[in-house]
Amino acid sequence: MSAAVSESAWTAVCTIDRLWVDRGAAALVNGEQVALFRLGDGEILAVGHRDPFTGSNVIARGLVGSRGDVPTVASPLHKQVFDLRTGVCLDDPEVSLGHWDVRVVDDVVWLRRGDA
Repeated sequence: MSAAVSESAWTAVCTIDRLWVDRGAAALVNGEQVALFRLGDGEILAVGHRDPFTGSNVIARGLVGSRGDVPTVASPLHKQVFDLRTGVCLDDPEVSLGHWDVRVVDDVVWLRRGDA
């Protein structure tokens, strides 16, 4: 284990090659459903998988895009758009998916809750 990753704070989720570019993937991390996204520039981001407007776990199936330089995902149900770096809804800033910090060590993606 690298010194950059503490077992108590971070959870190994998958290897990078398990994530498709510009598509989401769902994972269960410490009992929470998380949506992971590997962007075209190689950045990996993670937000909550549960759509706060419907209560359905569908965000990983959302449409990846951007608003300006902000990477986004649009819910596949009602199309609300969320910032992939913060989880905040760009259409209603009072609503958020939550976000997870991401680290990659030896091609393994590690997550920890970013806004606990």
